[in-house]
Amino acid sequence: MNVQVLTPDQKVFDGEALGIQLPGTKGSFEILNNHAPLIAALGQGNIRINTGQDEQSIKIDSGFVEVLNNQVVVLVEGASS
Repeated sequence: MNVQVLTPDQKVFDGEALGIQLPGTKGSFEILNNHAPLIAALGQGNIRINTGQDEQSIKIDSGFVEVLNNQVVVLVEGASS
């Protein structure tokens, strides 16, 4: 699936991933290939992106995620690696 992590200023990540773990407002959750459509609010925490070759971690303050047709778009505030 294709994952994009965007802030108002920059594209933090754009590429293929096997899975992504996100800090939801009520707890963390994971999105895998062929996930059902979803829109969710994100809280403070770490996004973990599994590319199959490595795992990237991005710390965020808040944001939103949209999942549709194996396309995951994460809009965040306060992202840092």
